Amino acid sequence: MIKAPSPPELRLDNQICFAVYSTAHAFAQAYRPWLEPMGLTYPQYLVMLLLWERDGRSVNELAQPLQLDSGTLTPLLKRMEKAGFVTRGRDDKDERITRIHLTDFGQSLQDQARRIPAAMLCNSGLDLNRLNELREQVQELGKSLRQA
Repeated sequence: MIKAPSPPELRLDNQICFAVYSTAHAFAQAYRPWLEPMGLTYPQYLVMLLLWERDGRSVNELAQPLQLDSGTLTPLLKRMEKAGFVTRGRDDKDERITRIHLTDFGQSLQDQARRIPAAMLCNSGLDLNRLNELREQVQELGKSLRQA
């Protein structure tokens, strides 16, 4: 028996979730040639971005903007420590809090990373204004979905 084709609302190509998922995968692939020479994975790069903004964040201060739980983030941070990017230590005032600090090596990677945003803009085929608009729209969509 031949089945009727799926209705349009059930076609993979019509799903925004798949478009975002597929694009996220494409981003990770596009970043790889830039990050591999630095010894970073894409999730590690995201942590480094936060630490370059403000060093010495707690695990929770990293987890919140990355929208990761500490159970997911902690193994990542342990690998980063083993690789020499960061150190993990207890907070001076509250030893229940683990603080993450860049090593000199981790800090030095910031100079190499400065070229990545311009390369990604070029790879996107969009101008800066369009890319910023798109980022804002995707952020709004994520916020709406988290509140639903």
